[in-house]
Amino acid sequence: MGFIVPLFLVTLVCFDLPLAMMLLRSVHAPRFALDSYAELFGTTAYVQVLVITTRIALVTTICCVLLGYPLAWWLHRLQPRARIYALALVVLPFWVSILVRCYAWIVLLGNAGLVNRMLLTLGIVTAPISIIYNEFGIIVGTVNLLLPYFVLPLVAAMMRIDRDLLRAAETMGASETQVFRAVFLPLTLPACAAGALLVFILTFGFYVTPALLGGGRVTMVANLLDLLINQMPDWELASAIATVLLALIIVVQALASGLRRRTQ
Repeated sequence: MGFIVPLFLVTLVCFDLPLAMMLLRSVHAPRFALDSYAELFGTTAYVQVLVITTRIALVTTICCVLLGYPLAWWLHRLQPRARIYALALVVLPFWVSILVRCYAWIVLLGNAGLVNRMLLTLGIVTAPISIIYNEFGIIVGTVNLLLPYFVLPLVAAMMRIDRDLLRAAETMGASETQVFRAVFLPLTLPACAAGALLVFILTFGFYVTPALLGGGRVTMVANLLDLLINQMPDWELASAIATVLLALIIVVQALASGLRRRTQ
């Protein structure tokens, strides 16, 4: 009990108390009112920011699942020594600053970047295409940053699967495809759903990537909060937006938990 109390106090002071203050600030301006929420949902620009952020988070999550699941499956099938080297390559981006990686994407995807120069040289396009400073550029950078967060837990879950279950299915005459579809995939779905949820939640809080790869043309919630807090400032409206964002994440998590219970 003596070890739990300090952890409880830290959680209460550093997490729960600021969260409660944010919730109260969103309905007190300075008296109890819902003016901030009325302004939020009554202003098209603010609603559009929420829609854009949700869309980018969904697309990023789908891309991470489509790219990360085959990568995790391939990693778990490697020999132990080869798997260590491959996992090191997956973890390697964590050693590089997010800012540096975003600028690297600007160099690659810019109008005079490597990708456009290659397309022009091969004659695929006649003019540079816009693949940065838009939602596509933000999604590319966000997937690059968050893919390891999806892959690493999924590989760990795949490694914990009892091999005897797969061998039993093969003994009963199931093909490799049938074993994967009927045994391996259902056992990895909870970890896949948890990783997808983590990617979805983390995308909502991204600030540097939209600021750089969006070029100021695409505003996400974190950028809007920075504007409302540091430049306007409007703490009540910022608190209302953060509260709505928190509620949206809670709803998504509840839906994911319900879906996981049904599949078990």
